[in-house]
This record gives sequence, structure tokens and C-alpha cells, in this order.
Amino acid sequence: MKPQHPAPQRRVDSDGVTHIAPERSGSGLGLWLVGGALAFTVVCVALSVWWLSTDVEVAETPFEAPPAVVAAPAPVAPAPRRVAPRPQPVAAPAPEVAETVTPLPVDEPEPPYTGPTGTQLYKAGTKPLKRGIVVPDDFNLPDGYVRHYQSTDNGQPVAAILMFHPDYAPNDESGQPIPLPENRVVPVEMAPPGLPIQMLELPEGAEAGASP
Repeated sequence: MKPQHPAPQRRVDSDGVTHIAPERSGSGLGLWLVGGALAFTVVCVALSVWWLSTDVEVAETPFEAPPAVVAAPAPVAPAPRRVAPRPQPVAAPAPEVAETVTPLPVDEPEPPYTGPTGTQLYKAGTKPLKRGIVVPDDFNLPDGYVRHYQSTDNGQPVAAILMFHPDYAPNDESGQPIPLPENRVVPVEMAPPGLPIQMLELPEGAEAGASP
């Protein structure tokens, strides 16, 4: 037995025109919708089972450290404002006072010496000549004896006489010191052997000293 189709719907408008619209079966559409939903559910369940049974390789993502946080620089305090010192008033220079300079005394040169010089310094008779044994120039004097040269007040030289050396200190046979004359003029008895005895003849006007 064939299913009965519902009769088409008729509608007459105001102009008297009849419109016929076939009715759709609601039961056929519902079956299609239920069947489609059931099929979709089965496919989803099958895919879930396959997904769980399959080992899925997960790519390892390298760990990246979070970027370092750079601290913001501390605020720099503004430099203190320097106040320029106020210029000090400059006093006017004091007027210069002329100084009176007293000249230093200048030493005047001494007048040239016009007095006596040389042998003129000695007055006649201030230094008497010594009278002693004349020593010839070619006589060889032993140790302890010397020639003594002298001259008159007017500068005239006289023959050399025999005197003891200033450092000579003779001793006798027993080792005792032999006394010598104060003026150290050698007397005749103490003249060295071989010396001819000739006494000095003083020139006229010359004062003689102590005789030997």
C-alpha cells in the first residue's frame, strides 16, 4: 500500500486567483536530520579513539629566558647653583709720597803715605851691629853654625859674622848642656877648628853691639 500524500493547500486571493501549494511531509525531514546527527557522532567518536591511540610527537621548544629587566637609572640631582661673588669695591691707590733718600757717607781715600820706607824706618843706632868673627865665603861651616849678614843704617853691607843656629843646643862630655851667649854670637873660644880668627871691623859711625 502506497503512502498517501497530503493534499495540496489551496488559497484564493482577493482577485479570485487560486494558489495551490503542495504540503511537505514533516516525518521524512526529521528522519534525515536524526540520521545525519547519528552519523556525525559516530565519526567524532572514531576520530577520538584514533587520536588517543596514536603517539603524537611533540616538538620541543627551546626554553628562552625572559629578557632581563634593566633598572632605570636613578634620577640625577641637579647641581647646586653657584652664586657668583659680588665684586668687592677697589680702594683708590694712596698717593705716592716722595721719600727722602739720605746718601750714605762715602769713605774718602786715605792720602798716600809719604813717610820713610825700607831702611829709612830704622833710625841710626836703633839696631846696633853685632861684632863677631868674620866667616869667609869659602869656609865650610859645621852643623850648628850659621853666617849672619847685616848692614849699616844707610844700607851699606858688612862682612858676615859667625853665629849659632837657633836650634843648636850643644852638650859637654858629661851630657850637660853648654850655655850659649844670649845674642848667639860665637865667641873665639867656641869657634870651629880651622876657622881663621878675624874680628869684624865696624865702619865709622856704626854702633857696635855686644862683643864676643
